[in-house]
Amino acid sequence: MEPVTLITGGSTGIGAATARALLKQGHRVAVTGRDADKLAAFAASAGVGERLLTITGDTSDAHDVTSAVRRVVDVCGRLDNVIANAGFSLPGNLESHAPEDMRAMVLTNVLGPALLVRETLPHLRESKGRIVIIGSVAGVRNTPGNLYSVTKWAAHALAENTRLLVAKDGVGVTVVAPGVVDTPFWDERGGTPEAAMTAEQIADTIVFAVNQPAGVDINHITMRPTGQLG
Repeated sequence: MEPVTLITGGSTGIGAATARALLKQGHRVAVTGRDADKLAAFAASAGVGERLLTITGDTSDAHDVTSAVRRVVDVCGRLDNVIANAGFSLPGNLESHAPEDMRAMVLTNVLGPALLVRETLPHLRESKGRIVIIGSVAGVRNTPGNLYSVTKWAAHALAENTRLLVAKDGVGVTVVAPGVVDTPFWDERGGTPEAAMTAEQIADTIVFAVNQPAGVDINHITMRPTGQLG
């Protein structure tokens, strides 16, 4: 039976690369995103027909999360893996962020994964599935005034709290914490640093975590490009 994987923020970057990797491996994949045009473009480029499901919605909206999970289960009949990938950062720091932008980042990066975990746990307990939360090197080291770092520390804490909650149920929980990755994240920051990994390299690591055999749970992977000091 084909495994079924749900990825939030799956139309571009790490999410899209992970979707492609899992589709190639034979998964049925559902990806969510706020931009219907980007989702449509990704679906057209993937060219896998019914094995890819695209769902428009906001990962920080409880109704959208509930609807997305319900649709995946209704269409595919099960849910085996969930990848909480949706997130964003703001240029600048705490002193320069607009309060409404700060709120949006906290809701997307912290509430979003928590809502996803909450909504999917009943299905993952049934399938003995896996949760992967995309964290960041920013979630293991502080930098001055970095609210994004605060949200990723929270995402890492969510992963460990969830692991403690579901370990007895046979559900695996992994946080993948990348350093610099060549994605649109850097467009507003003067361009991608010379030392950077590709989205496909992060995707390979996520797939590695998902593919662990029953009874093995990889809990935390931190990865940096060679040359990144911080």
